[in-house]
Amino acid sequence: MQKGLQQSVLRGFRFTIQLIFNLAILALLLGLLIGVGRTLLELGLTLSEPSVRLGLKDLVTNVLSLVVMLELVRAFVEYFEYERIRLEVLLEVGVAFVLREMLLGLFGGDIQGMEVLLWSSGLLALVAARALAAQCLGRGKDAR
Repeated sequence: MQKGLQQSVLRGFRFTIQLIFNLAILALLLGLLIGVGRTLLELGLTLSEPSVRLGLKDLVTNVLSLVVMLELVRAFVEYFEYERIRLEVLLEVGVAFVLREMLLGLFGGDIQGMEVLLWSSGLLALVAARALAAQCLGRGKDAR
């Protein structure tokens, strides 16, 4: 009796987790599609900005944000597929995020000199960790 109840509770738990992740993935995909649509609509606004730099800054910000969102959606899908978080995917999300922040800082003129070196070092560390994780865990891009 006890074992049957435990199995039923575990089945209910797994079903609930799958349902929640399915809803989360759908919400992320919907957000991603809306983001792509808004970015395409803002292409016209890029031409109407007072300077090309202002229009391009918004466009670059949106595109880089979409890249980060795409990596996050991929991380959720990977978790759903393998039922665990893969280190490589998390590091790729980190690389995309750090690269986005660094490029936006450079493009906006917010970071200069030593900060560029620090951001680049952080990016290099994440890329090296990703390569090391892929090598040590015996999985490359092809071995999913």
